[in-house]
Formats: sequence, C-alpha cells, structure tokens
Amino acid sequence: MGCLYLGAVIATLYVLLVGCCSEAVDLNDDVLGLIVFKADLHDPNSFLSSWNEEEDSPCSWAGVKCNPRAGRVTELVLDNLSLSGKIGRGLTRLQFLHTLSLASNNFSGDISPDLVQIESLRILNLNHNALSGMVPARLFQQCTTSLRVLSLAYNAFQGTLPDTVSSCASLTALNLSGNHFSGPLPLKIFSLRNLRSLDLSHNSFAGSVPQGIGGLTSLREIHLNANNLSGPIPPDIGDCVLLKNVDLSFNMLSGFLPDSLRQLNFVSSMSFSNNNLVGNIPSWLGSLRNLESVDLSGNGLSGSLPASVGMLQNVRSINVSNNKLSGAIPESLMGCTTLFSLDISKNNFSGSIPGELFELGLQNIRLSGNSLSGTIPHAASSNLYKFLEVLDLAHNLLSGEIPPVIGQCTNLKYLNLSKNLLASNVPSEFGNLHSLKTLDLSFNRLYGDIPGTLGSATAISVLQLDGNCLTGHIPGEIGKCTSLLLLSLSHNSLTGHVPKELAKLHSLRILNLSVNNLTGDLPQQLGNLGNLLSVNVSHNRLKGKIPTGGIFNTLNKTALEGNAGLCGSGVNVSCPMVMPKPIVLNPNSSGSTTKGTGLIKSRHSRIVLSVSAIIAISAAAVIAFGVVAVTVLNIRAQSSSRSLNHMLDSFSQSPSTDMGLGKLVMFTPHSDHTSEDWVTSAHALLNKDCELGRGGFGTVYKAVLGDGRIVAIKKLMVSSLVKSQEDFEKEVQLLGKIKHPNLVSLQGYYWTPQLQLLIYEYIQSGSLYSRLHEVSQSDAPLNWATRFNIALGTARGLAHLHHSCRPPVIHYNIKSSNVLLDEDCNPKIADYGLAKLLPMLDRYILSSKIQSALGYMAPEFACQSLKINERCDVYGFGVLLLELVTGRRPVEYMEDDVVILCDNVRSLLNEGKPLNCVDPALSEYPEDEVIPVIKLGLICTSQVPSNRPPVAEVVHILELIRSPTESRELL
Repeated sequence: MGCLYLGAVIATLYVLLVGCCSEAVDLNDDVLGLIVFKADLHDPNSFLSSWNEEEDSPCSWAGVKCNPRAGRVTELVLDNLSLSGKIGRGLTRLQFLHTLSLASNNFSGDISPDLVQIESLRILNLNHNALSGMVPARLFQQCTTSLRVLSLAYNAFQGTLPDTVSSCASLTALNLSGNHFSGPLPLKIFSLRNLRSLDLSHNSFAGSVPQGIGGLTSLREIHLNANNLSGPIPPDIGDCVLLKNVDLSFNMLSGFLPDSLRQLNFVSSMSFSNNNLVGNIPSWLGSLRNLESVDLSGNGLSGSLPASVGMLQNVRSINVSNNKLSGAIPESLMGCTTLFSLDISKNNFSGSIPGELFELGLQNIRLSGNSLSGTIPHAASSNLYKFLEVLDLAHNLLSGEIPPVIGQCTNLKYLNLSKNLLASNVPSEFGNLHSLKTLDLSFNRLYGDIPGTLGSATAISVLQLDGNCLTGHIPGEIGKCTSLLLLSLSHNSLTGHVPKELAKLHSLRILNLSVNNLTGDLPQQLGNLGNLLSVNVSHNRLKGKIPTGGIFNTLNKTALEGNAGLCGSGVNVSCPMVMPKPIVLNPNSSGSTTKGTGLIKSRHSRIVLSVSAIIAISAAAVIAFGVVAVTVLNIRAQSSSRSLNHMLDSFSQSPSTDMGLGKLVMFTPHSDHTSEDWVTSAHALLNKDCELGRGGFGTVYKAVLGDGRIVAIKKLMVSSLVKSQEDFEKEVQLLGKIKHPNLVSLQGYYWTPQLQLLIYEYIQSGSLYSRLHEVSQSDAPLNWATRFNIALGTARGLAHLHHSCRPPVIHYNIKSSNVLLDEDCNPKIADYGLAKLLPMLDRYILSSKIQSALGYMAPEFACQSLKINERCDVYGFGVLLLELVTGRRPVEYMEDDVVILCDNVRSLLNEGKPLNCVDPALSEYPEDEVIPVIKLGLICTSQVPSNRPPVAEVVHILELIRSPTESRELL
C-alpha cells in the first residue's frame, strides 16, 4: 500500500474527474473533488486526517457541512489551520457549494477563475494567505449570479484592478484590502448596485476618487483608507444615504468636506484623518444624530469647533487633533452624554476648560498643545473619574491647584500636566493610582514636599517633577516603584540626603537630581544599578566619595559639578586616606621572605588576603577570560565564513541566456514590464560597471528600468541553495508587505530556476559603513546629532520588524553596511528577512554566512545550546551604536593583535575613561548623551542574551536619553 497506493488512487481520481461522466461518479463528485484538493496541500496539524477517499460521503469530514436532504457539500470552512499549497481545481466539482472559506492559512500561487464558476457559490473568503500575482480579468467576468461575498484581503496581489469587476453584479461585499493593488480606482466598480460593503484599504491606489460613487445606493460601508488617493472627496458621496461607516483616512485628499455628507443620516463612523483637508468644520456635523465616532485629525482645518457637536447624543469618540482650530471649547459638548474619548490636542484653542467636561465620565481626555487657561475643573462626584485612563493637559496656560480628586482615578495610566502654570502641592492621593505608568508634572510652580505615598504607585515607569519649586526630602518610598525607567527631580529646592532606597530601582535608566540643595553622601549602592545610562547630580551640596561601579565609573564631570565636597576619580579629587585592615599572618609560621613582595613563602604558612585584593584578582581573571573567549569566537567565525564562502562559490552558476521565461512581480506602480523584457535584458541590467556592493546573499547593482525609474537589484548569488519557487515567492510576498520609513522597500522580484533577482528602492547616499569608514579627507564627518538620529531611526526600523510584523522578522545580520542613508541621512535597514530565503541549513554554517562581518556576531551563534531569537539583532545593533560613537570598525587588525571594538570600549569604561573612545572627528558633542549611548551599546552587547533589552525598550531609552536635553532648552 503506502505512497504508491495513494499516488495511484489520486491519479485514478484525476482521470475520473476529467474524463468520466457515469452516474456512479456523479454520486461521488464531492468525495473525489475534496481528495484531489487535499492532494495539493500540506497539512502540518493533520486536521484533514478524517478525509478518507474510501468513504462514500464527506459529510462527517472535518470542516465540511452538507445539505441534510441531498447529502451534498454546501460549506467548506478551513480557516486558520496552517494549511499551505495551491488551491487546486478539485473544488470545482463541488457543484452544491455555497460557502468556501480558506482564510488565515498559507495558500500561495495565483487564483484560478474557475473557482467563481461554481454556480451555487455565494461566499468566497481567501483572506490572510500568501496568494499573489495579478487578479485576472476573467475572474470577474466569470462571476456567477449567485456570488455575494468575495474577500481576497491581505494577500500579495498586485497590479491594477480590472474594469471587469463590474461583471460581478450580484456582489454585496467586496474586500481587496491589504494587497499591492495600484493604479486608479476603476469607475465601473461604482456600477455594482447591490454592493453593501467595499474595502480597498491598505493598497497603493492613486489618483482621484471618481465621481459616480453616489450610484452605490445600497452601500453601508466604504474603506479607502491607507492609499495614495488625491483630489477632493467626491461631492456625490452623500447620495449613498445608507452609509454607516466611511473611512478615507491616510490619503492625500484635499479641499473641503462636501456638504452632501449631511445627507448621511445613518452614518455611525466617519474618518477623514491625515489628509490635506482645509476649511471649517461645518455646523451640519451636529445633524448626524447616529454618529458615534468622528476623526478629522491631521489636516489643515481652521475656525472653531462648532457648537452643534453637542447635538451628537450618540457620539463616543471625537478627534480633531493636529489642525489649526481656535476659539473656546464649546460648552455644548456637555450634551454628548455618551462621549468617552475627546482629543483636541495640537490646535490653538483658548479660554477655560468647561467645568462640566469632567462630569461626563470620560476615558480619554487629550487637550495638550493649546492655549487653554484657568483652572483644572473639579468633578462633583469622584465616581465620574472611575473610567479615566488618559489625562493630557500639557503645554497650556493652566493655573491653580491640581485637584486631589484625580487621585481617585483608579484606572488612570497616563497623567501629563507638564508645562503649565499650576501652583499647588503634589497631591498625596496620587499614591492611589496603582495603574499609573506615566506621571509628568514638570515645569510648573509646584511647591511643598514630594509625598511619600507616591511609593504606592508601583506601576509607574516615568516620574518627572523637574522644573518646580518643591522642597523637603526625596522620600525613600520611591524605592518601591521598581518599574521606574526615568526619575527626574531636577531644578527644584529639595534638601536632605539622596535616599539609599533608590538603589532598589534596578530598572532605572535615567536619574536626574541636578540643581537642588541635596546634602550628604551619594549612596554607594547606586553603583550597583547596572541599567543606569545617565545620572546627573550636579549643582547640589553633596559630599563624600562618588560611588563606584556601573555608570559612576564613566560619569562626566558636568554631571557632578557644583558639589564641592565630592571626591573620587570623577572629579579628580582624592578622598581622605582610609587605612586598610592589616594582612594577618600566622606568627608561628617559618620561612624566608621574597625580596620586594612582602609575602612570607612557606609550605606550612597560611596567607590571608584582604577582600579587596581577592575581588581585584578575580575581576582581572574574569576580564582576561572574556577577552580570550570572544577573540576565539570571532576568529572561529572568520575561519568558518571563509570555508563556507568557498563551498558556496562552488555551487554558484553563471546564468545563461537560454534560461527560459521567468516570472516578474512588481509590488509598486510601474509601467508595463513583462517577463519577456526581463529574460532578454536582465543581464544588461546587471552591468558590472553599476555594481554597488557585494554581501552574504548576493551582488547589488544600480539599474534604470524602462520607465526611467532607478532601482537597486540584488542578484542572489547562491541560487542552488535558494528555496523552491513556491517557498521563495511566499517569503518575498510577505517581505513586500513590510513598510516603514526606516526600512528599504522591496518593490518586486524576478524568478527563473537559474536566476533570482530582488528589486529594491534605490538609496542614493550609500551605507553607514562607507559614510563612517571610507570617506575622504574633504568630506565633512557626521556630526553627533546626525549620528544619534541614525541610531534612533535604525532602532525604530528594527523595532518594526520585531514587534509589528507577524510573525516577527529577525534580521540576523544587523551591521553598518546593511544600514543605508538617504539624501537627508535618514537610515534605512536593508537585507531584512533574507535569511528565510535559504532552506534549513546547519545553524552554525548559516550564522557564519550571514554574520560574515566579524565583530557583529552574537555569542549564541557559536553555542549550539543557546536559542537564537530577536536578541541576536540587539547585539548587532549594540555594536553599531559603539561604531557610531567611536567611528571605528567593529574589528581592527594590528600587526600583532586583534582589537574587538566592544571589548575595547568596555575596558575604557571600566577604567573610567569612556570619552577616550569617542571619534576624534566629533569636535563637539553632549557628554550627557554620548556616555549613555556608550552604556546602552555595552548593555546591548551583553554576552547573555536575556540581559539585552528588547529593541522596543531600546527605542524608548534612546528617546529618554535625548529628552533631558530638550527639557533643559525649555528653561
């Protein structure tokens, strides 16, 4: 039996399907069709194990439903089962099928028009797969009169949407969102009179929204958001009087909000955010009585917020932020009794905050960045605060006290009252905010003590009270807030000692106590805070020895200045001599002394060393062992890389001109390139004179396409090791969907068995590596601000790969040559996701190939027992940070030595000389930014992966490193 039997059965079934017409076969069409369909699939979880070709009926099979009378298959639902393969023609035998749903799997290839020829089919759902290619015009031409729902969302389809879409006249729902469709919206799509739901969002459609949309009189919802649409909102959109949901956000639409929108009496959600709309918010907005959510943020709207919004008695969310609105907040808002989110931030609103606003029981209040004055209103009942999670009143002109009743907002997570004129104490009731993560009261006129009750707000991660008039001691209870990342109490009048309880804040990254009246010693335990990146205690009255260890070994003088009593290497002041305890020798021992050592040598003598001596000797041994281990690992990686490259070269083939017709897929709008064009001109495009560089995956060329576009083409150098065409296309289609300002955009690919090309956007200024290490003397060096922006942008791009992509994308090869710079020196990460294009290889061989640049390799690559995850990218990013600071290569070869950058910097840090490693080309730089960045780079290059922070936290830390400077500029 076995595989031969199964193959024979499938072959026989196929013959029966295409050739036989007997009555006996007709009775088993459903069984035969499903078995042939299954034969093309990979079912890793064996969900289809119940599908047995020997059964007479499939009605008991998993995922199958039948008509109980006729016994024929009517529904096939196989959602979210990790199935992969092609959607074969076997399904066309299911002539009674009315629901076919294969959503959230890994089906690939193109889509066959035969699917929509099933006369009974009403619902076809193929969303969230890896289907690709152009949608054939024949797909819509062959629509049956029964098809009601067609969803191809979140695949990798590309090209224009054919006009034949109008042939599917019976469609009530069409969802093509999350693909790579481009070109204009076809006018004929508006002839689908039965359409109730149209979703074309998250594509690359361009041009204007054509008039004619008003003909969709049955339309309930339309989503055209996240495209490149321009021009005005079509004035006939209001003729779709049954519309409930309208989303045209994140486009480039211009002009005014058309008056016809007032006709949408049933609309519940309306979003035109992030466009280029101008003019006033019309007063007729209040007549849309069923409106629950309105978002007009991120435009150029002016004038006032009309009082008519108070008539929206069902509205739950209003967002008009980031416009040019002015005037007062209308008191009529109090009529919006169902409102839970109000965002009018970043406008020019003035006047006072209506007292009744806090009576509505809101969840989200964002009024920051305006010119609001007066006091913060008090709610009559504390129960009205129980839903509040976000309260942002920053950057206004508010005065008076902070209402203590805010401390009863038990769900509050974000409270920002900074940069106002508030004059009161810090309410002790804030200790009841057990969900609070951010408390920013900085740059006001607050006075009195910092309440010790704040220590009960244990979830807090950011506490900023700087720039006030606070007095008294720093409460030791703050040491209970173990989630703190940032503690800033600077520019106050605080007195007393720095509490030793702060040493319990093991997550702390930034500590700023500068410009106060603090006295006494700095607790030595602060030196044990290994995550600290920045400390500033300048301009106090501190005395005694500066702590040792951690950041204090490298602390710059500016962070300590203004404290005349401090001593230690950080201020170049010797501390008073403290005589150590004498070494205890055995008085009964005998032996001779060795000249110059002071130690008695005897076979029977017992020598007792001081604790400090033991620690010093142990530390020296550990450091020496670490240097040797890392050097051996890197040399081993270099050797393996050379041998692997030699092996791969033996597999590489020179493409021939008779390779046969290939497959060209473009993800972006383009002129009509064809595979025939590429098979004759691919080698002309790959001109050796236009070579940009070579890397572990192939050679990159600059090329000009037939439409004049300049692109970068990567020719994969190891075609014999590339996955199958199906797997290759699946991975590349997923990569083509990834979009971020700090990632190089993949625009398409070309495939033949002998030649695989990846087509990327062209980044004209080259790599960070060349900008740091291969510049001529006439080129101006990168200044610190540019280097910091490169670091932050690279971290943001990497965070997008790790945290926004599903599944997460591990780069495996973060290095300066894979960070490209545009004309404004904005970084863009290249070569992400390419490791997935290789089949499963030995991990060490794979790591040696993609980590061919020594010095960037995380140690777990050389240790088979350690799991490789996203933290390997964090290691490479840490090396890149040190490279930006020092201007040096990760590994430098001397005549008789090999210098590894991270080891060298760590050594200088331990010696208290971190600034000795700063690039001499940096004539000016802020030490309070440079040193934390050095520290962060060393944390990221920890030998233990779990000690490296996730890259999302790295982004947050970099933002915090810069924020103290911005705060000082506001003083």
